[in-house]
Amino acid sequence: MFERNKVDNSPAQSGIAVEITRDDGTIEKGKLLLSQSGKVLDVLNGSAQFLEIESYEGRRRLIAKATLRDIRVVPIPGAQNLQTRLREGEFDPYRVLGVEVGAGPDAVKAAYHARAKAYHPDRYANAELPQEVCDYLAIMARRINAAYDALEAPMQVKRQSQQNRQAPVYTSPAR
Repeated sequence: MFERNKVDNSPAQSGIAVEITRDDGTIEKGKLLLSQSGKVLDVLNGSAQFLEIESYEGRRRLIAKATLRDIRVVPIPGAQNLQTRLREGEFDPYRVLGVEVGAGPDAVKAAYHARAKAYHPDRYANAELPQEVCDYLAIMARRINAAYDALEAPMQVKRQSQQNRQAPVYTSPAR
């Protein structure tokens, strides 16, 4: 009867990342809001006097078309770019997890849990996301897991060697 996932009844909108240059030379960055079926050119060439822009902080406002000098659509890297960078060796596990080089096991584990929770694709299963975003979330989840494995493996070897040194290799049976 009612959908719990839908909070408001406003028409669905999507945002295109843009960089707007105004006549006075100021540059604004944000998302140009479009209806789901709308296109950038339809909005720019339409009869409306204003464009609805949402800043990356989430603040929405209207900008008069007459004050615009230039609008540049900002390209967003696709999932294939992430896969290419991963194959080419541009993989820094410390940067992926957001920890300093040489961070302790507790810091690595805490960072891993925080990132894994934020990027896990199941967290957004009920959201209606574009395929590119779903691909990005899946790849980031794999990168986070790989970063944790890369940082955890040496720590695990170190713990194992310490346990082996502490445990006797052979004990004689008690008489």
